[in-house]
Amino acid sequence: MDTQSAILAFSQSEKIKAGLIWASQTIEMVMGLPDQNKPGAEQVISVLISMVANEIHLGMKIAPHEHWEAALKHINNAIVMLNSNVIHDAPYHLSKALSHVTSIGQTAMTHLREDGLV
Repeated sequence: MDTQSAILAFSQSEKIKAGLIWASQTIEMVMGLPDQNKPGAEQVISVLISMVANEIHLGMKIAPHEHWEAALKHINNAIVMLNSNVIHDAPYHLSKALSHVTSIGQTAMTHLREDGLV
């Protein structure tokens, strides 16, 4: 990983981690809503998760790393859970994606530290 890729990977990983945490927290909130309010809230969550997936695609292009693909797989699994009306299983997949994205950020930060940039 070169320095520019490390900077981009770290930046993307932080942005994506925030989105994954927001999505997971929102799902937890939605599970407590009355049934009549859930469909609209689930649509909002689906859009949020799709935006996170788009950021992962961007990360794959600007800072290639093997963990992006694994993270995207878990994001797609979370979307399937939402679309299949088993929203309570989606946070599991989001947390797995978060783990992969965190690994990318750690790798990037290690590179930046070794180069004396942070």
